[in-house]
Amino acid sequence: MTVMEKDQAYVAHTYKRFPVEIISGKGSLVIDTQGKEYIDLGSGIAVTSFGVSDPVWIGAVEAQLHKVQHMSNLYYTAPCADLAEALCSRTGFSRVFFSNSGAEANECAIKVARKWAAEHHGPACSSIVTLEGSFHGRTLTTLAATGQDHFHELFQPLTPGFSHIRAGDMASLEKLCADGNVAAVMIECIQGEGGVIPLEPSFAAALQRFVEEQDILLLVDEVQTGNGRTGSLYAFTQFGLKPDVISTAKGLAGGLPLGATLLSSKVADVLSWGDHGSTFGGNPVACAGALSVLNRLTPDLLSEVARKGEWLKQRFTGAPGIQSVTGLGLMLGLQTVRPAAEVVADCMAKGVLCLTAKGKVRLLPALNIPDALLEKAADVILDCVKPS
Repeated sequence: MTVMEKDQAYVAHTYKRFPVEIISGKGSLVIDTQGKEYIDLGSGIAVTSFGVSDPVWIGAVEAQLHKVQHMSNLYYTAPCADLAEALCSRTGFSRVFFSNSGAEANECAIKVARKWAAEHHGPACSSIVTLEGSFHGRTLTTLAATGQDHFHELFQPLTPGFSHIRAGDMASLEKLCADGNVAAVMIECIQGEGGVIPLEPSFAAALQRFVEEQDILLLVDEVQTGNGRTGSLYAFTQFGLKPDVISTAKGLAGGLPLGATLLSSKVADVLSWGDHGSTFGGNPVACAGALSVLNRLTPDLLSEVARKGEWLKQRFTGAPGIQSVTGLGLMLGLQTVRPAAEVVADCMAKGVLCLTAKGKVRLLPALNIPDALLEKAADVILDCVKPS
Protein backbone atom coordinates (compact mmCIF):
# COMPACT_ATOMS: atom_id res chain seq x y z
CA MET A 1 0.00 0.00 0.00
CA THR A 2 1.13 3.54 -0.68
CA VAL A 3 1.23 6.14 2.07
CA MET A 4 -1.95 7.70 0.68
CA GLU A 5 -3.69 4.33 0.61
CA LYS A 6 -2.64 3.56 4.19
CA ASP A 7 -3.82 6.97 5.32
CA GLN A 8 -7.21 6.45 3.70
CA ALA A 9 -7.49 2.98 5.23
CA TYR A 10 -6.35 3.69 8.78
CA VAL A 11 -6.45 7.42 9.60
CA ALA A 12 -9.77 8.97 10.65
CA HIS A 13 -11.24 10.87 7.74
CA THR A 14 -11.15 14.29 9.38
CA TYR A 15 -8.87 15.99 6.85
CA LYS A 16 -9.43 16.74 3.18
CA ARG A 17 -5.83 16.27 2.17
CA PHE A 18 -4.28 17.43 -1.10
CA PRO A 19 -2.90 14.53 -3.20
CA VAL A 20 0.66 15.41 -2.29
CA GLU A 21 3.05 13.56 0.03
CA ILE A 22 5.84 15.77 1.37
CA ILE A 23 8.97 13.81 2.24
CA SER A 24 11.66 16.41 2.88
CA GLY A 25 12.59 20.06 2.75
CA LYS A 26 14.88 22.85 3.80
CA GLY A 27 13.74 26.23 5.06
CA SER A 28 10.78 27.40 2.96
CA LEU A 29 11.23 24.74 0.28
CA VAL A 30 9.61 21.31 0.55
CA ILE A 31 9.80 18.30 -1.77
CA ASP A 32 7.24 15.62 -2.60
CA THR A 33 7.68 11.97 -3.57
CA GLN A 34 8.02 12.90 -7.25
CA GLY A 35 10.90 15.24 -6.51
CA LYS A 36 8.79 18.32 -7.17
CA GLU A 37 9.81 21.36 -5.15
CA TYR A 38 7.34 23.78 -3.58
CA ILE A 39 7.67 27.17 -1.91
CA ASP A 40 5.84 26.70 1.38
CA LEU A 41 3.64 29.69 2.27
CA GLY A 42 1.71 27.78 4.95
CA SER A 43 4.46 26.65 7.35
CA GLY A 44 2.25 23.93 8.79
CA ILE A 45 -0.47 26.56 9.48
CA ALA A 46 1.89 29.03 11.18
CA VAL A 47 3.85 26.34 13.04
CA THR A 48 7.31 25.93 11.50
CA SER A 49 8.44 29.46 12.41
CA PHE A 50 11.89 29.06 10.84
CA GLY A 51 10.92 26.61 8.14
CA VAL A 52 11.65 22.93 7.67
CA SER A 53 14.78 21.22 9.01
CA ASP A 54 16.11 24.42 10.56
CA PRO A 55 19.60 23.58 11.88
CA VAL A 56 19.44 25.86 14.93
CA TRP A 57 16.12 24.34 16.02
CA ILE A 58 17.34 20.81 15.31
CA GLY A 59 20.45 21.43 17.39
CA ALA A 60 18.45 22.63 20.39
CA VAL A 61 15.98 19.74 20.18
CA GLU A 62 18.65 17.09 19.60
CA ALA A 63 20.77 18.31 22.49
CA GLN A 64 17.82 17.92 24.84
CA LEU A 65 16.97 14.47 23.46
CA HIS A 66 20.37 13.30 24.64
CA LYS A 67 19.56 14.46 28.19
CA VAL A 68 15.94 13.57 28.97
CA GLN A 69 13.04 13.46 26.54
CA HIS A 70 10.29 13.63 29.15
CA MET A 71 9.85 13.98 32.87
CA SER A 72 6.56 14.27 34.71
CA ASN A 73 5.56 17.57 36.25
CA LEU A 74 6.31 16.08 39.67
CA TYR A 75 9.91 17.16 39.00
CA TYR A 76 11.73 20.25 37.75
CA THR A 77 13.38 20.52 34.33
CA ALA A 78 15.51 23.42 33.11
CA PRO A 79 13.93 23.92 29.65
CA CYS A 80 10.48 24.39 31.19
CA ALA A 81 11.69 26.89 33.78
CA ASP A 82 13.94 28.71 31.31
CA LEU A 83 11.15 29.07 28.75
CA ALA A 84 8.72 30.36 31.36
CA GLU A 85 11.27 32.94 32.47
CA ALA A 86 11.93 34.01 28.89
CA LEU A 87 8.23 34.39 28.09
CA CYS A 88 7.55 36.40 31.23
CA SER A 89 10.58 38.65 30.80
CA ARG A 90 9.70 39.35 27.15
CA THR A 91 6.02 40.09 27.79
CA GLY A 92 5.67 41.44 31.34
CA PHE A 93 3.37 38.59 32.34
CA SER A 94 3.94 36.87 35.67
CA ARG A 95 3.43 33.12 35.22
CA VAL A 96 2.95 30.53 32.50
CA PHE A 97 1.01 27.28 32.31
CA PHE A 98 2.27 24.91 29.62
CA SER A 99 0.07 22.51 27.68
CA ASN A 100 0.20 20.85 24.25
CA SER A 101 -1.96 22.90 21.89
CA GLY A 102 -3.84 26.10 21.30
CA ALA A 103 -7.15 24.58 22.35
CA GLU A 104 -5.63 23.47 25.65
CA ALA A 105 -4.06 26.89 26.19
CA ASN A 106 -7.51 28.41 25.68
CA GLU A 107 -9.12 25.88 28.03
CA CYS A 108 -6.66 26.99 30.70
CA ALA A 109 -7.47 30.65 30.05
CA ILE A 110 -11.18 29.93 30.45
CA LYS A 111 -10.64 28.00 33.68
CA VAL A 112 -8.52 30.85 35.07
CA ALA A 113 -11.23 33.37 34.17
CA ARG A 114 -14.02 31.38 35.79
CA LYS A 115 -12.10 30.67 38.98
CA TRP A 116 -10.96 34.29 39.28
CA ALA A 117 -14.48 35.61 38.68
CA ALA A 118 -16.03 33.20 41.18
CA GLU A 119 -13.54 34.30 43.83
CA HIS A 120 -13.98 38.03 43.15
CA HIS A 121 -17.60 38.37 41.98
CA GLY A 122 -19.36 35.20 43.13
CA PRO A 123 -20.05 31.75 41.63
CA ALA A 124 -22.73 33.05 39.25
CA CYS A 125 -20.11 35.13 37.45
CA SER A 126 -18.96 32.58 34.87
CA SER A 127 -20.02 33.63 31.36
CA ILE A 128 -17.43 34.24 28.66
CA VAL A 129 -18.17 36.58 25.74
CA THR A 130 -16.40 35.95 22.42
CA LEU A 131 -16.71 37.36 18.92
CA GLU A 132 -18.68 36.09 15.95
CA GLY A 133 -16.30 34.60 13.40
CA SER A 134 -13.80 33.61 16.08
CA PHE A 135 -12.06 30.25 16.33
CA HIS A 136 -10.68 29.03 19.66
CA GLY A 137 -10.26 25.27 19.25
CA ARG A 138 -12.00 21.94 18.75
CA THR A 139 -12.59 20.65 22.27
CA LEU A 140 -16.22 20.89 23.38
CA THR A 141 -15.48 23.96 25.50
CA THR A 142 -13.37 25.80 22.93
CA LEU A 143 -15.96 24.93 20.27
CA ALA A 144 -18.54 26.61 22.51
CA ALA A 145 -16.22 29.62 22.68
CA THR A 146 -15.86 29.66 18.90
CA GLY A 147 -18.28 32.13 17.31
CA GLN A 148 -19.11 30.10 14.19
CA ASP A 149 -22.37 28.14 14.22
CA HIS A 150 -21.33 25.48 11.72
CA PHE A 151 -18.69 24.22 14.17
CA HIS A 152 -21.44 23.68 16.74
CA GLU A 153 -24.00 21.78 14.71
CA LEU A 154 -22.86 18.18 15.17
CA PHE A 155 -21.67 18.25 18.77
CA GLN A 156 -24.53 19.45 20.94
CA PRO A 157 -24.80 19.98 23.81
CA LEU A 158 -21.69 22.13 24.06
CA THR A 159 -20.27 23.53 27.28
CA PRO A 160 -22.67 26.24 28.47
CA GLY A 161 -21.73 29.76 29.49
CA PHE A 162 -20.63 31.37 26.22
CA SER A 163 -22.14 34.27 24.28
CA HIS A 164 -21.04 35.79 20.99
CA ILE A 165 -21.21 39.37 19.73
CA ARG A 166 -20.19 41.05 16.50
CA ALA A 167 -16.80 42.73 16.64
CA GLY A 168 -17.45 46.38 17.36
CA ASP A 169 -20.87 45.85 18.94
CA MET A 170 -20.24 47.42 22.32
CA ALA A 171 -23.99 47.85 22.94
CA SER A 172 -24.52 44.08 22.91
CA LEU A 173 -21.53 43.57 25.19
CA GLU A 174 -22.86 46.11 27.67
CA LYS A 175 -26.26 44.39 27.62
CA LEU A 176 -24.73 40.97 28.27
CA CYS A 177 -22.72 42.38 31.17
CA ALA A 178 -25.65 44.15 32.78
CA ASP A 179 -26.46 41.27 35.15
CA GLY A 180 -22.88 41.11 36.45
CA ASN A 181 -22.36 37.49 35.43
CA VAL A 182 -19.74 37.96 32.70
CA ALA A 183 -16.33 36.76 33.84
CA ALA A 184 -14.30 37.60 30.74
CA VAL A 185 -14.20 38.66 27.12
CA MET A 186 -12.08 36.47 24.83
CA ILE A 187 -10.84 37.76 21.47
CA GLU A 188 -8.36 37.27 18.66
CA CYS A 189 -6.62 40.44 17.49
CA ILE A 190 -6.80 38.97 13.98
CA GLN A 191 -9.35 36.26 13.31
CA GLY A 192 -7.25 33.73 11.41
CA GLU A 193 -9.67 30.89 10.68
CA GLY A 194 -12.42 33.50 10.45
CA GLY A 195 -10.87 35.08 7.35
CA VAL A 196 -7.73 36.95 8.52
CA ILE A 197 -9.78 39.85 9.86
CA PRO A 198 -8.09 42.34 12.22
CA LEU A 199 -9.97 44.13 14.98
CA GLU A 200 -10.82 47.76 14.36
CA PRO A 201 -8.55 49.91 16.56
CA SER A 202 -11.55 51.87 17.85
CA PHE A 203 -13.22 48.68 19.04
CA ALA A 204 -10.03 47.47 20.70
CA ALA A 205 -9.74 50.77 22.59
CA ALA A 206 -13.40 50.74 23.63
CA LEU A 207 -13.15 47.11 24.74
CA GLN A 208 -10.06 47.79 26.85
CA ARG A 209 -11.78 50.69 28.62
CA PHE A 210 -14.92 48.65 29.21
CA VAL A 211 -13.30 45.58 30.74
CA GLU A 212 -11.29 47.79 33.09
CA GLU A 213 -14.39 49.71 34.18
CA GLN A 214 -16.41 46.52 34.72
CA ASP A 215 -13.56 44.52 36.31
CA ILE A 216 -13.93 41.84 33.65
CA LEU A 217 -10.93 39.84 32.48
CA LEU A 218 -9.62 40.24 28.94
CA LEU A 219 -8.37 37.01 27.36
CA VAL A 220 -6.45 37.31 24.08
CA ASP A 221 -6.07 34.22 21.91
CA GLU A 222 -2.62 34.51 20.30
CA VAL A 223 -2.48 30.93 19.09
CA GLN A 224 -2.00 31.95 15.46
CA THR A 225 -1.04 35.63 15.79
CA GLY A 226 1.67 35.08 18.40
CA ASN A 227 5.39 34.31 18.36
CA GLY A 228 6.37 36.91 15.79
CA ARG A 229 3.74 36.09 13.19
CA THR A 230 2.35 39.63 12.84
CA GLY A 231 5.63 41.53 13.17
CA SER A 232 5.55 41.86 16.94
CA LEU A 233 6.19 39.19 19.54
CA TYR A 234 2.45 39.12 20.28
CA ALA A 235 -0.19 40.96 18.30
CA PHE A 236 -1.98 42.56 21.28
CA THR A 237 0.78 45.15 21.57
CA GLN A 238 -0.13 46.49 18.12
CA PHE A 239 -3.76 46.99 19.20
CA GLY A 240 -3.13 48.84 22.45
CA LEU A 241 -4.56 46.03 24.55
CA LYS A 242 -3.59 45.04 28.09
CA PRO A 243 -4.82 41.46 28.42
CA ASP A 244 -5.04 39.65 31.72
CA VAL A 245 -4.36 36.32 30.00
CA ILE A 246 -2.95 35.39 26.62
CA SER A 247 -2.89 31.94 25.07
CA THR A 248 -0.49 30.78 22.39
CA ALA A 249 0.80 27.66 20.62
CA LYS A 250 1.42 26.91 16.91
CA GLY A 251 4.75 28.64 16.11
CA LEU A 252 5.96 28.68 19.72
CA ALA A 253 7.92 25.41 19.54
CA GLY A 254 8.68 25.49 15.83
CA GLY A 255 6.99 22.18 15.01
CA LEU A 256 6.64 20.38 18.33
CA PRO A 257 3.36 20.36 20.30
CA LEU A 258 3.41 23.11 22.91
CA GLY A 259 0.77 25.50 24.20
CA ALA A 260 1.25 28.27 26.73
CA THR A 261 -1.15 30.34 28.81
CA LEU A 262 0.46 33.53 30.13
CA LEU A 263 -1.00 35.00 33.30
CA SER A 264 -0.75 38.65 34.33
CA SER A 265 -0.08 39.69 37.93
CA LYS A 266 -3.83 40.09 38.40
CA VAL A 267 -4.45 36.36 37.90
CA ALA A 268 -0.97 34.95 38.54
CA ASP A 269 -1.99 33.00 41.63
CA VAL A 270 -5.51 31.94 40.65
CA LEU A 271 -4.44 28.38 39.89
CA SER A 272 -3.09 26.45 42.84
CA TRP A 273 -1.96 22.88 43.49
CA GLY A 274 -4.32 20.40 41.82
CA ASP A 275 -6.43 22.97 39.97
CA HIS A 276 -5.03 22.15 36.56
CA GLY A 277 -2.42 19.93 34.95
CA SER A 278 -1.02 18.32 31.82
CA THR A 279 1.01 15.15 31.40
CA PHE A 280 3.03 16.49 28.48
CA GLY A 281 2.78 20.21 29.24
CA GLY A 282 6.25 21.70 29.64
CA ASN A 283 7.88 18.71 27.97
CA PRO A 284 11.65 19.43 28.01
CA VAL A 285 12.19 18.68 24.31
CA ALA A 286 9.31 20.90 23.21
CA CYS A 287 10.48 23.65 25.57
CA ALA A 288 14.04 23.40 24.26
CA GLY A 289 12.70 23.87 20.74
CA ALA A 290 10.58 26.81 21.89
CA LEU A 291 13.54 28.48 23.58
CA SER A 292 15.49 28.30 20.33
CA VAL A 293 12.55 29.95 18.52
CA LEU A 294 11.97 32.63 21.13
CA ASN A 295 15.66 33.56 21.33
CA ARG A 296 15.64 34.25 17.59
CA LEU A 297 12.56 36.48 17.66
CA THR A 298 14.75 39.55 18.01
CA PRO A 299 13.69 43.13 17.22
CA ASP A 300 15.57 42.87 13.92
CA LEU A 301 13.78 39.65 12.95
CA LEU A 302 10.38 41.08 13.91
CA SER A 303 11.13 44.19 11.87
CA GLU A 304 11.90 41.97 8.90
CA VAL A 305 8.58 40.14 9.33
CA ALA A 306 6.75 43.49 9.30
CA ARG A 307 8.72 44.66 6.24
CA LYS A 308 8.01 41.51 4.26
CA GLY A 309 4.33 41.70 5.16
CA GLU A 310 4.09 45.30 3.98
CA TRP A 311 5.89 44.40 0.76
CA LEU A 312 3.39 41.62 0.08
CA LYS A 313 0.46 43.92 0.84
CA GLN A 314 1.72 46.53 -1.60
CA ARG A 315 2.38 43.88 -4.24
CA PHE A 316 -1.10 42.40 -4.00
CA THR A 317 -3.25 45.47 -3.32
CA GLY A 318 -5.08 46.53 -6.46
CA ALA A 319 -3.64 43.69 -8.55
CA PRO A 320 -5.90 42.09 -11.17
CA GLY A 321 -7.99 39.37 -9.53
CA ILE A 322 -7.43 40.56 -5.94
CA GLN A 323 -10.28 42.44 -4.28
CA SER A 324 -8.71 43.09 -0.87
CA VAL A 325 -5.74 42.25 1.34
CA THR A 326 -6.05 41.91 5.13
CA GLY A 327 -3.76 40.98 8.00
CA LEU A 328 -0.46 42.01 9.52
CA GLY A 329 3.10 40.83 9.08
CA LEU A 330 3.28 37.36 7.57
CA MET A 331 -0.36 36.58 8.31
CA LEU A 332 -2.28 37.76 5.27
CA GLY A 333 -5.61 37.02 3.60
CA LEU A 334 -6.36 37.68 -0.06
CA GLN A 335 -9.96 38.09 -1.21
CA THR A 336 -9.78 36.92 -4.80
CA VAL A 337 -12.18 37.17 -7.73
CA ARG A 338 -11.66 33.50 -8.49
CA PRO A 339 -12.66 30.96 -5.79
CA ALA A 340 -9.85 30.64 -3.25
CA ALA A 341 -9.78 26.85 -3.54
CA GLU A 342 -9.14 27.11 -7.28
CA VAL A 343 -6.36 29.64 -6.75
CA VAL A 344 -4.70 27.42 -4.15
CA ALA A 345 -4.91 24.39 -6.46
CA ASP A 346 -3.39 26.33 -9.35
CA CYS A 347 -0.62 27.69 -7.12
CA MET A 348 0.18 24.17 -5.97
CA ALA A 349 0.43 22.98 -9.56
CA LYS A 350 2.97 25.77 -10.14
CA GLY A 351 4.99 24.96 -7.02
CA VAL A 352 3.59 27.25 -4.33
CA LEU A 353 1.69 25.99 -1.26
CA CYS A 354 -0.99 28.36 0.08
CA LEU A 355 -3.90 27.97 2.48
CA THR A 356 -7.51 29.13 2.62
CA ALA A 357 -9.61 30.80 5.31
CA LYS A 358 -13.29 31.67 4.90
CA GLY A 359 -13.13 31.98 1.15
CA LYS A 360 -9.79 33.80 1.12
CA VAL A 361 -6.31 32.71 0.11
CA ARG A 362 -4.29 32.71 3.35
CA LEU A 363 -0.53 33.18 3.54
CA LEU A 364 1.50 32.11 6.60
CA PRO A 365 5.09 31.66 5.42
CA ALA A 366 8.07 31.00 7.66
CA LEU A 367 9.20 34.14 9.45
CA ASN A 368 12.64 33.97 7.83
CA ILE A 369 11.54 33.20 4.27
CA PRO A 370 14.11 34.73 1.90
CA ASP A 371 13.01 37.71 -0.17
CA ALA A 372 13.82 35.90 -3.40
CA LEU A 373 11.44 33.03 -2.59
CA LEU A 374 8.77 35.44 -1.43
CA GLU A 375 9.00 37.38 -4.69
CA LYS A 376 8.89 34.21 -6.76
CA ALA A 377 5.85 32.94 -4.84
CA ALA A 378 4.09 36.30 -5.17
CA ASP A 379 4.58 36.18 -8.96
CA VAL A 380 2.93 32.75 -9.05
CA ILE A 381 0.00 33.91 -6.93
CA LEU A 382 -0.54 37.02 -9.06
CA ASP A 383 -0.62 34.82 -12.14
CA CYS A 384 -3.07 32.37 -10.59
CA VAL A 385 -5.53 34.95 -9.27
CA LYS A 386 -6.15 36.52 -12.68
CA PRO A 387 -9.72 35.91 -13.83
CA SER A 388 -9.86 33.52 -16.78
